[in-house]
Amino acid sequence: MDLCVTIKGVSFLLQTGMGIFGNSVVLLAYANIICTEPKILPVDLILCHLAFANLMLLLTRCVPQTMTVFGLKDLLNDPGCKVVIYAYRITRALSVCITCMLSVFQAVTIAPAGPRLSRLKFALPSLVLPTFAGLWLLNMAICIAAPFFSMAPRNGTVPAFTLNLGFCHVDFRDYLSYVINGVAVSVRDFAFVALMLGSSGYILLLLHRHSHKVRGMRRSHGGGAETRAAKTVVTLVVLYVLFFGIDNVIWIYMLTVPKVSPVVADMRVFFSSCYASLSPYFIISSNKKVKAKIVCAAEQDQPSADNQESSER
Repeated sequence: MDLCVTIKGVSFLLQTGMGIFGNSVVLLAYANIICTEPKILPVDLILCHLAFANLMLLLTRCVPQTMTVFGLKDLLNDPGCKVVIYAYRITRALSVCITCMLSVFQAVTIAPAGPRLSRLKFALPSLVLPTFAGLWLLNMAICIAAPFFSMAPRNGTVPAFTLNLGFCHVDFRDYLSYVINGVAVSVRDFAFVALMLGSSGYILLLLHRHSHKVRGMRRSHGGGAETRAAKTVVTLVVLYVLFFGIDNVIWIYMLTVPKVSPVVADMRVFFSSCYASLSPYFIISSNKKVKAKIVCAAEQDQPSADNQESSER
């Protein structure tokens, strides 16, 4: 195994391991919150769903990619490739859509109350689950073509207009199908990114106004918690947009060439998965509820470990 393959394999392994662990911890913390707390805020449900989408993204894309980099072959047959690629496309799309949803919902939450906005604020908790269902249906429909083009790798040369993922091939057969698929995915992604940037810009404007009003008053009625939540959302959006930009620069390049180098495809996978791997750690560090559950679980494990150690003595 040469140095380049080793570096690539270790990078994917670290990214995948960190991402799966971080998102699993966030999901377990929110499962505990949902079971123990009588009232769940919309932002908590959205962050929980975001962690689930990112976890599935890593399992369906980075795990087989890592195994392929380390030399494992024939991981999936044709039906397996169709299922895995379809699931990956949906969860990747959900990652951007739910981040956008988080930004929009937080902008509505902290917006100054008016006659119409007050009714929307009141209805916000009841809109979370229908919005989740709508996003799932939308992305299942947009990604429906993915299974038809997905197949297990064949021996021999890779045909033109084929994305060589290593463990699977996505063969678009002709340039028109290749471009239509790329444009459809890009239009959806850019639309949601534009919406999240707009709502995040509005959040920053409200935070700027709020900082002037409460300068000298550190505590306001719930303002502190809302401000922290808003800052968390804006940072998640900035993190997503950063990796989204790198991902799409590579994607646009891939649309312009008939045969994509495996190195370029691997780079795109790595950068497009960075958000899924890093976002749970930012959620853990910035969300007091999640951090409190993790600290509580760690403190409960500590006495049992101490008791076991003392009994061994």
